[in-house]
Amino acid sequence: MSDLPRSHLEDAFAGTSLFEAKTWQLSPQTWPLTRAEVQELEDIGQACLHFHQALENLYLRCAAGKNLLRNRELKAPWVAEYLDRGKPDHLVAHARDSRQRGRMPTVLRPDLLATTDGFALTELDSVPGGIGLTAFLNRLYDETGEILGAGDQMIREFHASLAALTPHLANPMIALVVSDESATYRPEMQWMADQLQLRGHRVFCLEPDDLFPLGSTLCFDIDGNPEKIDVLYRFFELHDLPNLPTAEYIFEAWAADELAVAPPMRPFQEEKMGAALFHHHLLADYWKEALPGRSLRRLRKLFPQSWVVDPAPLPPGAVLDGPPAGGRSLARWEQLGEASQKERDLIIKISGFHESAWGARSVVYGSDCSREEWRAGLDIAIADAPHNLHVLQRYHKPHRLRHPLYPTADADAPNTAIERQGRLRLCPYYFVHKDEVKLAGALATFCPPDKKIIHGMQDAALLPCRIVE
Repeated sequence: MSDLPRSHLEDAFAGTSLFEAKTWQLSPQTWPLTRAEVQELEDIGQACLHFHQALENLYLRCAAGKNLLRNRELKAPWVAEYLDRGKPDHLVAHARDSRQRGRMPTVLRPDLLATTDGFALTELDSVPGGIGLTAFLNRLYDETGEILGAGDQMIREFHASLAALTPHLANPMIALVVSDESATYRPEMQWMADQLQLRGHRVFCLEPDDLFPLGSTLCFDIDGNPEKIDVLYRFFELHDLPNLPTAEYIFEAWAADELAVAPPMRPFQEEKMGAALFHHHLLADYWKEALPGRSLRRLRKLFPQSWVVDPAPLPPGAVLDGPPAGGRSLARWEQLGEASQKERDLIIKISGFHESAWGARSVVYGSDCSREEWRAGLDIAIADAPHNLHVLQRYHKPHRLRHPLYPTADADAPNTAIERQGRLRLCPYYFVHKDEVKLAGALATFCPPDKKIIHGMQDAALLPCRIVE
């Protein structure tokens, strides 16, 4: 494997802006994955799709008041109430529409932390950023050999997953619509559109204001002429819909069967509480029936123990399904504010449908903050519960790994890579084709060891992955 010179990397990034006003650390090498690890990632992708399929069935049956098990009674209307909480009625009705049955996100991206006990799946994203960036990095580092996703696989699979939504069209018109809130990611979506146009595909990166209705169709303007959109890939969260003046036209075109939307506008598929529902003791038998045994075992190992912070009152003597505080079970969530630092090895984060639900903006890590900060985060979760539920999750600390990085440009030897310690988050990208998922690449985020919450920060290195023997 050959190293990429620093100048080569800097020239490549200077010529193509993938993220708006974002920088990161550079490395001469990709992140190595063994073939066994790649096989594990492929198995994880299939388990994630099985989970989404089982979650859809759970949600719809709970919403309809139906039984969840084959041979004994189990009803859980509270599951649908949890997943619908805070959402507008029209969006709930849209998510439950019978025409949506079986509609899954076209791209799945789990956030996997590399721990001493294997991967911990902290989040399963269905509107992920980094698609264009990972495709660009795969191409940039491809000359170093054995890239996972070599040959522009990310670009090809991304288009194939969207084109499959309109199988009757040979070359559908696809619009990648990026909202203002998600504008940081617009450059990489524009890059993806450019690459697909070079391949002869009709793909354009648009802003919501570019859309307009024409009859029952959704269109945009090309050289003064209206062009009908067949597939809309939405790069915006569903809570952002009220900020999109053209949102109603999207719903109208979809209702008229003139438009396919990916990922589908089903908010229950974007809630972080899915892990808490998976671990809920009342639903254990449902997951055992709904999931293939291999995926069930894998998800049990992947999902950290999680709970929904629901402050609903309990009868006297009852205790919460949650972690202990002061060595005792909880009767009220407020008591968790008295937990010791060791007991606070927990994460609080909003479940979804909120502007702070992405980019680690709502995350409170109990062991890394003062008792006062922990209590404040807990108070917010409790007070916000009538509108936005929060999730409490056991923290799995990533273990330390090593990888070569180039020093900062003002260092004494900026062109000589130095092996450094850090912690790893791995984000594989899966593209959904009916009942199968295809792994087309993975983005490794290598952070300094003192960073507890790993994301694409300035101090991190963002790397593609290669397959090693």
